[in-house]
Amino acid sequence: MKKEEIKELSLKELRDQIEVAEKAYRELKVAHAISPVDNPAKITRDRREIARMKTILREKEIEAAKAAPAAQEA
Repeated sequence: MKKEEIKELSLKELRDQIEVAEKAYRELKVAHAISPVDNPAKITRDRREIARMKTILREKEIEAAKAAPAAQEA
């Protein structure tokens, strides 16, 4: 997924995507430990994609936290 595609997801969708990606990443790591995978660079790509999704999730959580007190003041 590209950064723009990730930003379009809602918080729930993003959390679900992270969960699925982390599960696939763990399975790939186990498979690689047993026998080498065809493309070991995929492990790095997957790890970075998970980090990218977590970063955007945190950004959205911070924005939501800032918006909540502002809504209460109004």
